[in-house]
Amino acid sequence: MQPTTPLKMKNTLIAPSILAADFANLQRDIEMINQSEADWFHIDIMDGVFVPNISFGMPVLEAITKHAKKTIDVHLMIIDPDRYIKTFAKLGSTNLTVHYEACTHLHRTLQAIKVEGMKAGVALNPHTPVSLLEDIIKDIDLVCLMSVNPGFGGQSFIEHTYTKVKQLKEIILRYNASTLIEIDGGVTNKNAQQLAEAGADVLVAGNYVFKAQNPIETIKDLKKITQ
Repeated sequence: MQPTTPLKMKNTLIAPSILAADFANLQRDIEMINQSEADWFHIDIMDGVFVPNISFGMPVLEAITKHAKKTIDVHLMIIDPDRYIKTFAKLGSTNLTVHYEACTHLHRTLQAIKVEGMKAGVALNPHTPVSLLEDIIKDIDLVCLMSVNPGFGGQSFIEHTYTKVKQLKEIILRYNASTLIEIDGGVTNKNAQQLAEAGADVLVAGNYVFKAQNPIETIKDLKKITQ
């Protein structure tokens, strides 16, 4: 009997969302992520215009990047993001994600992000169909699917997200693109496995990680169930 070749394990990336951290103990929480099995730091920048909330700006991001030892995944929930592309590159962002809904000339914005040496991401709000990215999918390094309405942490997961993940995966495969699919909002141990099986590559988790009694174990558990 021939030995069977083991199936290749999927390495789903876990990206704790700093928006849910304890800002009075930010360095402590950053060190915790450094020591955990988490892969990325997910950082939401909100302007109070594109979304109905203001998070934090450049000085806080600079403080985070000073201590963080993993990929800095910046998600801009702001209008006119082109104004700040160079600034976010200088602050040490690895990935820079802009919203489809905030960019009139999305292709140009993506090229500008890449010129600054960052990976270029596009985020879609829950109501925005993934088919709108078909013509530029090969220019996108990362698509962030919002699985809650953007602006606040702690919201409930929108079930239609599974369908959008599958639709997006089909587009990526059809165009032979290397685009990663990231899910942002309401991720827990209840839906992480199903999201990974649907085709998600990166899971953003905020309150589920930072409000846990043992965040390091919670991250470890998410990694384990999504392999």
